[in-house]
Amino acid sequence: MNFDHYKLLDFSRDGRVLTIIMNRPELLNAVNHELHEEMARVFFDAADDPESDVIILTGAGRAFSAGGDFEWLDKQVKGDRIPFVHEARTMRRIVMGLLDCPKPVIAKVNGDAMGFGASVALLCDVVIAANEARFADPHVKLGLVAGDGGALIWPQLIGFAKAKHYLLTGDPINAVDAERCNLISFAVAAEELDGFVSQYAAKLARGAQSAIRYTKSVTNIALRQLFSSVFEAGVAYEGLTTYTADFGEAVRAVQEKRRPQFSGK
Repeated sequence: MNFDHYKLLDFSRDGRVLTIIMNRPELLNAVNHELHEEMARVFFDAADDPESDVIILTGAGRAFSAGGDFEWLDKQVKGDRIPFVHEARTMRRIVMGLLDCPKPVIAKVNGDAMGFGASVALLCDVVIAANEARFADPHVKLGLVAGDGGALIWPQLIGFAKAKHYLLTGDPINAVDAERCNLISFAVAAEELDGFVSQYAAKLARGAQSAIRYTKSVTNIALRQLFSSVFEAGVAYEGLTTYTADFGEAVRAVQEKRRPQFSGK
């Protein structure tokens, strides 16, 4: 399959392994509208790619993804926004693309995975991170609901008690601790990450593909059911919080490099 129509995603192949690279390294692979739209299509295209059996998702440069692009968020604050119902549809396609893709998807977390980046990484089937990488869902620090997948996946991985702590505070967790509490699959030294992921992907690629794909499908049944019951509410609440004064204050505070003063409005 030809992936040349993608502008902010790069692709490489190693045998039957397809690597998808979020490619905005100068902005730590922060997600703008265009990258959001490409992420909503890429897992469906990768699922149909006849030349691959295993998918690796990673980020260019020193981060996996820093989350939302603040220029994009600022446009939402100022009213220069695409209707949120469109963004909600895009979010749904990203999550369903990952959950429904029959091929195993490995997140190679080469650096920090924040917000959207954390959600996308944790929704992958196997998460392998460099020791120094951090995971966080700081939606609440921006006055937003963690509606794009965080509230769905964190509790399933580490339980409600720990998940509520990280979702309600937005605090980060490093990869070593994340592996210890089962948030991710493996944490490895940064210099070993490429080799470890390559060997792991090759192992899956050598396996019985029908068995691997059907096993993933069965394992994800519970997640797909949960997605159907939880995701719409999460996205709706996140959409509501984009209209609050606290969201605007949080974006301005980041731009002005100061602590936000939330009003609860």
